[in-house]
Amino acid sequence: MTNPSFSPALWFTVLFVAGLLLQLVVEMWLGVRQVRHVALHRAVVPAIFAQRIGLSAHQRAADYTVDTVRLGMFENVVSAMVLIGWTLLGGLDALNQALLSWTGPGFVQQLLVLLAFAVIAGAISLPWGLYKTFVIEERYGFNKMTWRLWLADAMRSLLVGTLFGVPLAAAVLWLMQMAGGFWWLWAWALWVAVNVLMMWLFPTVIAPLFNRFKPLEDVALKDRIEALMARSGFKSQGLFVMDGSKRSAHANAYFTGLGSAKRVVFFDTLLNKLSGPEVEAVLAHELGHFKHKHITKRLWSFFALSFAAFALLGWLLHQAWFYWGLGVMPAMSDGGTVLDAAVNNNSALALILFSMVVGVFGGLVQPLWSQLSRQHEFEADAYAVAQTNSHDLASALLKLYEDNASTLTPDPLYARFHYSHPPATERLARMQAHA
Repeated sequence: MTNPSFSPALWFTVLFVAGLLLQLVVEMWLGVRQVRHVALHRAVVPAIFAQRIGLSAHQRAADYTVDTVRLGMFENVVSAMVLIGWTLLGGLDALNQALLSWTGPGFVQQLLVLLAFAVIAGAISLPWGLYKTFVIEERYGFNKMTWRLWLADAMRSLLVGTLFGVPLAAAVLWLMQMAGGFWWLWAWALWVAVNVLMMWLFPTVIAPLFNRFKPLEDVALKDRIEALMARSGFKSQGLFVMDGSKRSAHANAYFTGLGSAKRVVFFDTLLNKLSGPEVEAVLAHELGHFKHKHITKRLWSFFALSFAAFALLGWLLHQAWFYWGLGVMPAMSDGGTVLDAAVNNNSALALILFSMVVGVFGGLVQPLWSQLSRQHEFEADAYAVAQTNSHDLASALLKLYEDNASTLTPDPLYARFHYSHPPATERLARMQAHA
């Protein structure tokens, strides 16, 4: 008997495959461009950096970039194959049917589908992280992680994910089955609340599970930073130093927390590499994001997009072609439609399939988000130049580019698609203009 939703399902399959192939082809094309461009400029340090960056450091950054991009390209191909395996080749449907035969239909089965999918997907993606950390990062002297520490981190991450993720998944499934036609609105509100709670808990509860934080002890640097924050109207719970060096040689600094729980965190590697004025300039850049309300704007944009996504999912949940088009057999009512009586046994499938679809089509708008992020970085740089010495900020950035092996010669088009921060040449040129 022909399924009544076959025609729209077929068109949706074609659209899904076309989107996936387009994303994969674009990513591979950009990756090849980046590798070629970086390799082509490997032999000579750009003139603007020649007095600050040595040839050996420039070539090390080029090689690190090429290795990282090649790994990403290979990962993209495998990920596309895995996605096809989950959907059109029947992997998710087989998992759903196996759990149905074991537990029967109902809430427990739906929750087990989500958990089993998360575990399997995590196991499949695990080799990429291990190779990046213990091969590429190790090759270039960045990795400080031991296997024992990696295993401890994995266990702590699993614990945090279980404590927060499983109750959230169970609550969303319950709302999908019990809250009626507007379940998605309640689920969105819950999702927002959990995200806000996580941001509030992160600096004082979650982050200390993985790293040690101690108050900044350098009195002169502390006075300099507190004076800067006073000029910027920024209040924090304190200045802290994190033992980032036990995992990586990469350096960073960041703000974290919400409201009265905000705190400033410096990697110990950052303080070891930069002078006091340079640290102040880096922090002034971060304060620029605060003054321009970049974080708040991104957060509200994120919540607005998630609202639209939940509303769309609320509609797709009842569309049989959505499941059939992605290789899954949904629970159907006697009339051949996905009605409320059958939705209860499709909730987990809809959540998983929707996340896959968003991953495919959401990637096509990545350049827009990258452009917005780069614009925010320019604005933060301008604020830092106004508050501190532009030479200190430029010096700090060049040190961080060198120590983090960030290429100075990225392919312009690749950077437009993927770089959340502007290339070094563009940042320095803007800073000189503002200075």
